Amino acid sequence: MFEFSPSRSKWEQIAEVIGGQISAGELLPDHKLSEVELAGTFDVDRKTVRKAIESLRDKNLVITRPGMGSFVTHPDQR
Repeated sequence: MFEFSPSRSKWEQIAEVIGGQISAGELLPDHKLSEVELAGTFDVDRKTVRKAIESLRDKNLVITRPGMGSFVTHPDQR
């Protein structure tokens, strides 16, 4: 189970972890980010995960396709 720091919001910490996994190549381009799985992994509400994904989308690390989900972008799209 992930241990959150009380000094920062959970969504920021989740976005940092996922962003790090993307940068390290642990999450490859086109990998689908499941809100349900991430909510379970971090033991948070899906709204918290959505906020983290939104932050990653703002950094061009993730793209969201309506009706399909959110996916890790290719390095040349970042």
